[in-house]
Amino acid sequence: MLPSVSAFTPSPPPSSSLCCSPLSHLSLFCHVGAWTYHYSDRGDYAWEQARNYCQTFFTDLVAIQNKQEIEYLNRSLPFHKRYYWIGIRKLHGIWTWVGTRKVLTKEAENWAAREPNNRRSNQDCVEIYIKRPQESGKWNDEPCSQKKKALCYRASCQPFPCSQRGECVETIGSYRCECYPGFHGPECEDVVQCTKLEPKGVRMNCSHPYGDFSYNSTCVFRCQEGFEQRGVDMLRCLPSQQWSADTPTCTALSCPVLSAPDRGELNCSHLHGDFAFGSTCAFSCQTGFALTGPETRECTAAGTWTGDSPRCEGNAAARAQDPHVPSPARRGLH
Repeated sequence: MLPSVSAFTPSPPPSSSLCCSPLSHLSLFCHVGAWTYHYSDRGDYAWEQARNYCQTFFTDLVAIQNKQEIEYLNRSLPFHKRYYWIGIRKLHGIWTWVGTRKVLTKEAENWAAREPNNRRSNQDCVEIYIKRPQESGKWNDEPCSQKKKALCYRASCQPFPCSQRGECVETIGSYRCECYPGFHGPECEDVVQCTKLEPKGVRMNCSHPYGDFSYNSTCVFRCQEGFEQRGVDMLRCLPSQQWSADTPTCTALSCPVLSAPDRGELNCSHLHGDFAFGSTCAFSCQTGFALTGPETRECTAAGTWTGDSPRCEGNAAARAQDPHVPSPARRGLH
């Protein structure tokens, strides 16, 4: 059987319905489409016992999030001379919301005057003054062994809220999603989109965890053989809807510039740029001269030309020489 519990809820929004049903012959549970507050109307607990009670039957000791909530609790809860425990405790010397493990910020503090005072150096837990004649709704540090009412809440944030893409924040009468970077929408269901990448002449391989060219998509780039890459190897779609860098480009590797041989001519075709990978050059000689060496040379993926540099020689000299045995004057020519 559940212990005796009193429950109350924020006023529901106009479209919500309020429903109450008995948990036992001693308790009542009321709910709307949001969170509910609960407190034990019989028996008081030390802080650890109070938290165990809340976690067993509800979600946790209440976590105060704003001034509006404090005003609501002070208005709705009955007076109890020992007051109520809330979900703040000193951990490693720092006041912390135990349910979320978030540090209590200066802006969120709601201490009574001259509190916390840590009297007797053992006041590590926090109570809230409800309907106190002075400083009602304020907080006070107390020894955790003191017995008080357990002030609990049942969360409206269900398991796996906000599409698991944001933090569910409880509010009075509802909740809201604080989306992680890269996501948006009431339930963080929408994903930030980046522009579609369509690089030219670059091999691209992409991974899309949340949809094509959306937040956290990554694209890796590689150039084909004979080209060098200018720019980064990988781009990532950022929460700002921008890519992490400019799209890289591929530029054909260059070969040394060729010139026509003496008494000869040079005719080149350039597929990817002047004297670059894929360029082909044909050689010819003037009338009365014969070409010795390759008729064509091609710029390779290594940035070098095929073959050696050809020469134009007179016909008589060409007939007099064995083409397989170069003369000393021709050795070492490239």
